[in-house]
Amino acid sequence: MIDIKLLADDPDRVKASQAARGDDPALVDQVLDADAKRRAALTEFEQLRARQKSMGKEIASAQGEEKQKLLHETKSIAAEVKRLQATADEMVATRDELLMSIGNVIIDGVPAGGEDDYVVRETIGTPRDFAREGFEPKDHLDLAEGLGAIDMARGARVSGSRFYFMTGPGARLELGLLNAGMAMALEHGLVPMITPTLVLPEVMKGAGFIDRHADEVYRLEADDLYLTGTSEVALAGYHTGEVIDLSGGPKRYAGWSTCYRREAGSYGKDTRGIIRVHQFNKIEMFVYCDPAEAEAEHDRLLEMERAMLAKIEVPYRIIDTAAGDLGQSAARKFDSEAWIPTQGRYRELTSTSNCTTFQARRLGVKMKGEKGNEVVATLNGTLATTRFLVAILENHQQPDGSVIVPEALRPYVGLDVLTPVA
Repeated sequence: MIDIKLLADDPDRVKASQAARGDDPALVDQVLDADAKRRAALTEFEQLRARQKSMGKEIASAQGEEKQKLLHETKSIAAEVKRLQATADEMVATRDELLMSIGNVIIDGVPAGGEDDYVVRETIGTPRDFAREGFEPKDHLDLAEGLGAIDMARGARVSGSRFYFMTGPGARLELGLLNAGMAMALEHGLVPMITPTLVLPEVMKGAGFIDRHADEVYRLEADDLYLTGTSEVALAGYHTGEVIDLSGGPKRYAGWSTCYRREAGSYGKDTRGIIRVHQFNKIEMFVYCDPAEAEAEHDRLLEMERAMLAKIEVPYRIIDTAAGDLGQSAARKFDSEAWIPTQGRYRELTSTSNCTTFQARRLGVKMKGEKGNEVVATLNGTLATTRFLVAILENHQQPDGSVIVPEALRPYVGLDVLTPVA
């Protein structure tokens, strides 16, 4: 959640952020109103409490009718103190609930608008001209089925739609990709983590994943646990309630996990293949740092994603995501989108978000600062995920249905070429 001090000191900035996101700016005034009522109730409460304490001596020295009058007044004050305490508590709850519904304040320069209002920062590489090469490219599923790499039919038979088996060379390619990603993370000093994929409600909420999109998350009602759609959630909760030492620089982690998403609201979208599925694997980078270093860390994560995309040798572009397409926690997000030949467009493979102090404030993660303990900043970014295989298969296919394994992945995959099954 955002800092209420920022909201009180610069409400216009928060309102502008809300408007850019397409959210309600009036929430800002509602939070401030609830906080003003809280402060007024507390002021009156404290005045009456002081009066209540001072009356003890008066009652002790009073006699007869005067004493009875003071005792009666004490009872009235006690009832009013109780009411004011309840009012203050109610206003705190109202204020905090409203505050939790306000998205992170966007960073200057983030484009306003929705999903289609992104700004392209850079385009890297040139799509292959398959017509010039003399053949029609196949989509990733046709290729994968020809290679014996993906089995969607049996996945659906076992688990339902949007599930699959990654088989034979497909499993080798995915494991090779993920291992290459983790190797890169280690080279850059990130601590490898294999994270829980079930988390408590307070962690899911703290990371900002169930305020508005609870219908997209799998929940185990009997256990009151949530299945995570990214290891970002578990890593955001890793230091919950701690004061961490950042004197040696940011804490950087790389979480490997299976991820689960209900894909609510995506009916009819990307139903073919593995672009939008309920279960997949991912390596997610996660950083805790001094807020003053957050933008530099964001650039660092983006450079690592660029290096990983270079390893798979596909054309891609980087976009500055518009405010209305940001998650609630993100103050800025860069997406890296790979060219998908059979779709004739770029599709997201990775993203990296600067969440500033939004998640850490909710989860109580602080650092030692010059003026005492201060809330840290958190950032995340995807280094490798199952969807990469879509871009690899389509961009490296050959006329005979084989697929060249990108050179950087060959030591991890153990194959130079994926060949069609007989």
